[in-house]
Amino acid sequence: MIVKELFANLAILVTLLFIYSQLTKKSPLNHHSSIPKKLTVGILGGLLGNILMQYSMHIENIIVDLRLIPVILLAFYGGTIPAFVSMTFIILGHFLFGMNASSLVAALISFLVTIGVVLLVRSSFSKHTKMILCLTWNNLVSFFVISFFIKKSDFIPVYWIISYLGGMIAFYMINYLRSIHLLFEKYKKESTLDGLTGLNNYRKFDDIFNTLIKKVDERQEQLSLLYIDIDHFKKINDQYGHSNGDQVLKQVGEILQNSTRSFDIVSRNGGEEFTVLLLDCPLNKAYEIAERIRMNVEAYHFHLSDKTIHITVSIGVACYKETTIVADQIIEDADKALYFAKNNGRNKVCVANAVL
Repeated sequence: MIVKELFANLAILVTLLFIYSQLTKKSPLNHHSSIPKKLTVGILGGLLGNILMQYSMHIENIIVDLRLIPVILLAFYGGTIPAFVSMTFIILGHFLFGMNASSLVAALISFLVTIGVVLLVRSSFSKHTKMILCLTWNNLVSFFVISFFIKKSDFIPVYWIISYLGGMIAFYMINYLRSIHLLFEKYKKESTLDGLTGLNNYRKFDDIFNTLIKKVDERQEQLSLLYIDIDHFKKINDQYGHSNGDQVLKQVGEILQNSTRSFDIVSRNGGEEFTVLLLDCPLNKAYEIAERIRMNVEAYHFHLSDKTIHITVSIGVACYKETTIVADQIIEDADKALYFAKNNGRNKVCVANAVL
């Protein structure tokens, strides 16, 4: 029965920790979390401890279970505050069974374990060493305190094994899930960003554009688009090498971000082509921003590995409802305006349909 009940504790612990980690994967608990969050998670840890208590095993007048594993986890990942909050709720849970010797012993164990674990977490030992020491401290405190009240101790080896197993599985699961969530967020972010410039890539641009064109009519706003291409970029790659060409692309990206408004959306759509989505921007303002970009690029000293060079860009401008009647045609119109600029001297800004 002892093994059965302890494994029931283990199953509940792992299940609830998994659910919690899924609910908080975007903002997991850490030592720098806000006080309200630490208090909230501490309360949840206390409730988990009390749930585990309902599936505890009874030996004479002592209750044995894995209720303190949540306290250890909270101390490990969140520090003193969530650990002590969790401990407090667990002790209150003890007293719900009545103020007797058993509840007092359980409260003493909870307090001593929490104190020791908080101190161990602050030590300079490695992460894995701290984990083992915290679980060992929990077992030692439970063993020595309970030994004063129980003559038989044949359950102790089983309890230690399951306690270590439960704690290590809990730690492993939390670390594993956090690693998976971090990798997922990293890959999710990288899938929408251009690896060279850090700007939005074409996929992200397309998502944002499709969202915006659905909202411009609802909001009665104008939407302008700049389509930008670096003039003679192939010659830069051929003459100075692709690594220097990459430096030019990065620096152009920086100029675009510095030449536009903070809420405008700058993207690298591929190769030497860039776009800027200008939110709630009329044509005259869009043209002004495009000219500012063109002049800033022309005046900039592009730093390569062993020299500086000057380049220019051509820009096509389109604006929904001034140059373009149908919102989803704004890309095509801006691209046509860019094509016209490149075929009529380059280093210039051309407006869609005004020159076509």
